[in-house]
Amino acid sequence: MSYPQGSSALWNYFSRHSLRARRKRGVLPTRCEMPGIQFLPFSILLGILGVLCVGLTGFWGQHWLGGFAWDGSSEMFNWHPVLMVTGMLVLYGSAALVYRVPLSWEGPKLPWKLLHAALTLAAFILVVVGLVAVFEFHNNKKIPNMYSLHSWVGLTAVLLFSCQWLMGFASFLLPWAPIWLRALYKPIHVFFGSAILSLVMAACLSGINEKLFFRLKNSTTLYSKLPSEAWFANILGMLILVYGLLVLWALAVSAWKRPDANSQGIQEPLLQEAR
Repeated sequence: MSYPQGSSALWNYFSRHSLRARRKRGVLPTRCEMPGIQFLPFSILLGILGVLCVGLTGFWGQHWLGGFAWDGSSEMFNWHPVLMVTGMLVLYGSAALVYRVPLSWEGPKLPWKLLHAALTLAAFILVVVGLVAVFEFHNNKKIPNMYSLHSWVGLTAVLLFSCQWLMGFASFLLPWAPIWLRALYKPIHVFFGSAILSLVMAACLSGINEKLFFRLKNSTTLYSKLPSEAWFANILGMLILVYGLLVLWALAVSAWKRPDANSQGIQEPLLQEAR
């Protein structure tokens, strides 16, 4: 038997034959069996949940926490939860599901790579502004930084997220990484994507709890008495948890994954495509 010459041709040869073998065994569904119809209502539901998470976080800041400002006051701090939920949870979760969109399963993968990178970059910018808001507030009020478990978990998520973006950009969008390295790094990239989202959920929930403990104490209304703000914030936390778990579940559904054999995504760096 003669094999194609060159690493790229060899990769395509084995990909095509692997795809045919998996379809014969019934492991890989054909294009008409892929669950595009099921994904649409799921994505609509997820979008509604994401809007609710952001909207309710903003409502909490406006209605109970005094509104928003950029002057080092507690109103400046209120930007922190809104921007972190918007960036690290909703935008990051949306970016993680870009390759689950049925339209991305066929044709060049580069436009979807760029969309994924753009969404995560937008998330990163919002996260940086959110961190500036909380650090400026702490410094202005002479409150120590990085003393709580919430801050440790949150900063760990941000640092991993930054490394994830840089490594993904260097490995999948620029041409100097060899194909074998991209193939080796891809499952690591996928794993840390889910791990970072899990850390984000933990940071959001611990942040909500920490804020309620600070506000609803003996001088106001006890948190244990569950005043209206506590009810509201607890419900917000549950919505954040549901949103994150649904994203993780969608990432784990094998039928919604783009078949690698239908694309050469690992072999499509940005600069080579532009030539």
